Amino acid sequence: MTKPENPTLAEDLLLLLFQPRSGTIAGENTLFYVLGGAVLADLAMHGYVTMNEPGGKLETFGDQVPADPSLRSAWDTIDERPRRVQTVLATIGPVLRGPLLQRLIDRGDLDQVERKSLLVFTRKVLTEGTTGRREELLAAVRGTLVDGVEPTARVAALAALISGSGTLPQFHPDIPWNSAVISRAMELEQGNWGARAAAEAVTRTMTAVVVNSAVIATTVPTNNA
Repeated sequence: MTKPENPTLAEDLLLLLFQPRSGTIAGENTLFYVLGGAVLADLAMHGYVTMNEPGGKLETFGDQVPADPSLRSAWDTIDERPRRVQTVLATIGPVLRGPLLQRLIDRGDLDQVERKSLLVFTRKVLTEGTTGRREELLAAVRGTLVDGVEPTARVAALAALISGSGTLPQFHPDIPWNSAVISRAMELEQGNWGARAAAEAVTRTMTAVVVNSAVIATTVPTNNA
């Protein structure tokens, strides 16, 4: 099978949320909102969607259409008519996990193996792949949250989504769970990404809205269109 190229933000987020020690994915209960938030943040960072007013509705922007299937599906939903962020999250989120996980397996970032239980039953277990991509992403997020490295927009969005999902404590000790890390993570959630992203002010602001809407949706889902 041909390996998919150019991983989306949602794929990288899902890969980071995978916990190698337990073979599980952190935050499964609210995962579809967070993955949906990553898809919308990706669309925002690439200029495919915009917001018609602060805190308003998402609408498509320009003539370009995303080629990636997960991004295109979300884009089509928004292109039908402007919608509020949480409405889009509830629409696109539930179908994301399976296809994104398969792409990570196809690429080799994760492996899926069968293991026997009680010598009779078999079950599929996820393990970390051999590409080293998760460690690379984790190092970038750790650098931003722990070492004060000024992030790219992509790394900032990943860190903000992880923090907003409530799963950041599960990354300890790789990312220490302390007051300094918590404070920096909250800054990223609010779109305070540093001077490096200053030229992307509109995208940064919209991504912050998307991230925070995903956070709100994990606790207070809404059906408002």
